[in-house]
Amino acid sequence: MDIRPIRTETDYKASLKTISRLMESDPDLGTPEGDRLDVLTTLVQAYEAKLFQIDLPDPVEAIKFRMEQAGLTAKDLEPMIGQRNRVYEILNRKRPLTLPMIRRLHKGLGIPAENLIQPTEHA
Repeated sequence: MDIRPIRTETDYKASLKTISRLMESDPDLGTPEGDRLDVLTTLVQAYEAKLFQIDLPDPVEAIKFRMEQAGLTAKDLEPMIGQRNRVYEILNRKRPLTLPMIRRLHKGLGIPAENLIQPTEHA
């Protein structure tokens, strides 16, 4: 199996071409061709993850997006953040999220915790 790391755009395109050819032949798992397809796919995924990194959205923007998706109001966030004035302070970036708020927002809204713990961009 002649497989090398993907370091350049040329390597990437060649790997995609090989993957396409292998997928057309639909090799069985555990065969040399199946193993080659598996390894090349893993290498391409790693290259794409490194090359096309997507930054997480600002925590306040993530909260506002989830509110819009679910049709929530500031009142709906009170159990997770606190009194309504506190909710507005958070949404207007006047106050940072606390760890207990992050935990409740993660559990209540399903926003990834790694997104909520990022620093908030100040207005």
